[in-house]
Amino acid sequence: MKVSEQELKRNALRAANGRSFSRSWRLGWLWEWAKVLPPAVVLFLLVRTMLVEAFKIPSGSMENTLLVGDFLLVNKVVYGAGVPFTDRHLPAVRPPRHGDVVVFAWPVDPSKSFVKRLVGLAGDTLSMQDGVLVRNGRPVSEPYVPERGHGAGDAPREDFSWQRSYLVQPAVAALSEYHPSRDRWGPLVVPPAHLFVLGDNRENSLDSRYWGFVPDSLLRGTPLVVYYSYTPDSSVTLPWLSRIRWTRVGAVVR
Repeated sequence: MKVSEQELKRNALRAANGRSFSRSWRLGWLWEWAKVLPPAVVLFLLVRTMLVEAFKIPSGSMENTLLVGDFLLVNKVVYGAGVPFTDRHLPAVRPPRHGDVVVFAWPVDPSKSFVKRLVGLAGDTLSMQDGVLVRNGRPVSEPYVPERGHGAGDAPREDFSWQRSYLVQPAVAALSEYHPSRDRWGPLVVPPAHLFVLGDNRENSLDSRYWGFVPDSLLRGTPLVVYYSYTPDSSVTLPWLSRIRWTRVGAVVR
């Protein structure tokens, strides 16, 4: 069947309009994304830097409060979040308190973040006697610390020797006789602008006993809630899907 010249022109016009519409639609879609994406990225970075950040528990140092495989949302505002690209901080909502669970940059390697229990503020005198924490002369009630057999394997440690510079005056006279161990050390005085932290799992925690005080400028925040949790198990396929701890999801960190 012969197609008229008029029909050919109409078909060519339809095809041209279709290509133009398709090209225009694609360019419009890309332009919309180009407008939305940069502000969204900036907003995400601001929230992550200044408000809330996710944190994963990699070790058992805070059992039973926090477990390996817990994922936390950390409140970065409470102690005064850092302002991006500056050395300034927002005003703190409140100062750190005894018993806070805190996330901080590890003084030995600030690129790594640790989570521990805050047990000593600047000016506090701390010691441990047979695994019992003593603060300012009084034993501290710590219901969050698991009941363990103190004393087993509790030998003096040479890596505790840093403590000698912070012993209270009566103990300084006996430096040669000071042989601190995991469950017996001090009394130490926390210096200004510093903190002393311990893991709740005292027999399996790399904390201030070993590497010293935490400058309060290294505080990053305090955990709010466990938003996801699973039991790590190398023998199970996809344990993060098949071994979810549903009872811990949404648990408030205390």
